[in-house]
Amino acid sequence: MHFTGTIWRPPYEAGSLLLQVAAGCTHHSCKFCTLYHDLPFSFRLSPMEEIEADLREAQMGLCDPMAQLSLRLQGIPRPAQLRRVFLTGANPFALSYDKLEAIAGLIRQYLPSCQTIGCFARVTDIAAKTGEQLRRLARLGFDGLSIGAETGDPQALDFMDKGYGAQDVADQARRLDQAKIGYHFTYLAGISGAGRGREGALASAEIFNQTNPGILVCSMLTVFPESRLYQEIQQGRWQEAGEIEKLQEIKTLIAALNIPVHFATLGASNAIFVEGDLPQDRAAMLAQLDQASRPENEAPLREYRQNLKHL
Repeated sequence: MHFTGTIWRPPYEAGSLLLQVAAGCTHHSCKFCTLYHDLPFSFRLSPMEEIEADLREAQMGLCDPMAQLSLRLQGIPRPAQLRRVFLTGANPFALSYDKLEAIAGLIRQYLPSCQTIGCFARVTDIAAKTGEQLRRLARLGFDGLSIGAETGDPQALDFMDKGYGAQDVADQARRLDQAKIGYHFTYLAGISGAGRGREGALASAEIFNQTNPGILVCSMLTVFPESRLYQEIQQGRWQEAGEIEKLQEIKTLIAALNIPVHFATLGASNAIFVEGDLPQDRAAMLAQLDQASRPENEAPLREYRQNLKHL
């Protein structure tokens, strides 16, 4: 299989086949992001012959009778039937409709048991496609897109150079709803900066309450020295929120959400794990965050973040 640099996927895609169709990010400008700094380029499409070769290799491992016999002779459990493929890269949904259609056709050709195709997507990737193209992509199996919305705070989106506005998140989510493409959001606690966590959470809830994500994953902002945001801090133009403020921000968000959604603090950036379904698990999650938000926890939580080498 062809993979370039560090490969990122959401935790909930652990059971999916990972297929590289692009590497890097088309935007590559968010001040806090260092995920693709190990690449010698900003963004690169994978050649179709490379994608097809990887699908052929996956077919051999998952479907070929001789490969299955070899596994059995070696005492290796037979892989479960493949149901989902996750396209890797920061935002493969930026690929043209024709390219995505062709990739879906190859997946269907080599892995006929695959039912759905997921990937990371930027808000701007959705906006670039017509309603008819989105509906066709839904029929081709695209579903469960992972969207790094980050926040609904207009000031934070602008400062971090996200490349879209708060209302754009709701507007493009509505277009996905109309096309019947499911999606998940990532929220980044701390992105609004010191003293603005509550404001950012309330602004985000106002936007998210206009949408229908299946999963709302909460990560915590972690500032690495290679990021542009680190330079902003060094030059006194931005101040990072404390760990307790970030937890209180998550509490505010959970309390203000009025949509049914699975909420979870997933990934290494979170020292505190909270998970549940809203609205039924709201009280339990808020109680857990209350316990974690005691002032004496600031120092150990900060130590945890400072010791994070990567996400």
